[in-house]
Amino acid sequence: MADIARLAGVSESTVSRALAGSPLVARAKREAIVKLARERGYVVNSAARSLRLQRTDSITVVIPLGHEAGQPLTDPFFVEMLGYLADEITRRGYGVYLQKIVPPMNDWLPQIIASHRSDGIVVIGQSTEHEVIAESAASYGPLVVWGGHAKEAAYCTVGTDNVAGGRLAVEHLLRLGRRRIVFCGDLQPPEIRLRHEGYLQALKAARGGPEPLPVVAAHLTPDAAYEAVRAFLRGRPKFDAIFAASDVIAISAIRALTASGMRVPQDVSVVGYDDITLARHTNPPLTTVRQDLRRGAETIVDLVLRRIAGEDTPSATMQAELIVRESCGGLAA
Repeated sequence: MADIARLAGVSESTVSRALAGSPLVARAKREAIVKLARERGYVVNSAARSLRLQRTDSITVVIPLGHEAGQPLTDPFFVEMLGYLADEITRRGYGVYLQKIVPPMNDWLPQIIASHRSDGIVVIGQSTEHEVIAESAASYGPLVVWGGHAKEAAYCTVGTDNVAGGRLAVEHLLRLGRRRIVFCGDLQPPEIRLRHEGYLQALKAARGGPEPLPVVAAHLTPDAAYEAVRAFLRGRPKFDAIFAASDVIAISAIRALTASGMRVPQDVSVVGYDDITLARHTNPPLTTVRQDLRRGAETIVDLVLRRIAGEDTPSATMQAELIVRESCGGLAA
């Protein structure tokens, strides 16, 4: 840096500011300094710069899978959400670190925070880790979570109104005359518990009070969800609709129903949750509750950057939207 300063006739601090793009250095002088640096192969030591400025210009995106260790990052929901997050984070001038956390889950979040690898953290889904996240958020501010909203706001979350989404799905099935509706999903993650709560609310409010059926504990991976529904069907249950906690589970349920000789939607209506891109291309196309993942990602990044700047931001809840296609056998009311 001293050589560049001598050749440019400026101080080393001016060279440092110019190479950092500081507007405090006149544009012509800044461009001349950058040209000299390139000609001499000078490269900014980003690690040293980050240490000096106490920032990394990076955000960690972490996916805890305490409830679903076998769920891959190629899962359609993760692919879409991570794509939108990466687009928005890089658009805002930051880099991305991605981590997937599987059991054993000991101290995973405190260790990420202590590493100082990034300026803020985005957690995709609470999994079984609500208490760990809440404990860390008590002392670490730049943390935003995509997931279900707890009744007491222990940390900043962004997500769809999952209870309302569950009600939308089940109310639509009830309007179609379906009365024996099965919920398929693992109730460990808060998001899915809230969707099940919406399912229960809709049944309770319906005329005649249809009884909830036992939950089919379908996991979020396609093969596991398929086998769970197949096992359920072997008991020859009486039911006429499935509300699945995710589109992946819904698509697997359609496969299982078809393999068992049942028709969708003639014999069984199926509704999913998420509205992943694949949902419109299934056979039949899947009715589902839409989460606006692009808007969700933009909101997450905005909030985490505001928190990096020291702001104590509130949580954000997005409205759920029912997308009616052929798998339920009826048009929107």
